[in-house]
Amino acid sequence: MEELYRRIIDAWNAGDAEAFAAAFLDDGEVVGFDGSQLAGRAAIAAELGRIFADHPTGRYVAKVRSVRSLAPDVALLRAVAGMVPAGQSDLKPELNAVQALLAIRRDAEWRAVLFQNTPAQFHGRPDLVEALTAELALERDQAEEIG
Repeated sequence: MEELYRRIIDAWNAGDAEAFAAAFLDDGEVVGFDGSQLAGRAAIAAELGRIFADHPTGRYVAKVRSVRSLAPDVALLRAVAGMVPAGQSDLKPELNAVQALLAIRRDAEWRAVLFQNTPAQFHGRPDLVEALTAELALERDQAEEIG
């Protein structure tokens, strides 16, 4: 299940709409950071292809917080993510997100049913924004040391 999530994040970071969409069931869905809703693998690929072609996108730094089995072959992954805007090296705190991935396993392979990307703005609680940004910066720094 975590591998599926990493494939989705890696596809976004590579600007690869087809690889992103391939992680989903044919009728999988995405709820984007801005509230946009995409239903179906073809719609996901088409819209992300347009986004990647029209403007440079940032790179996600992500950390899995939990994976919970809901039933045999059904799991829920919860994660947090930050965004490093294109051409920059620092996370932009206002782009932090809480992410959820619901997936099922078919024929021994995990496929996304729903990926939701929700802004982590923590209205009125700047200490939480700072803490999450610091946590994600550490994750980014550790990934750079490995990579």
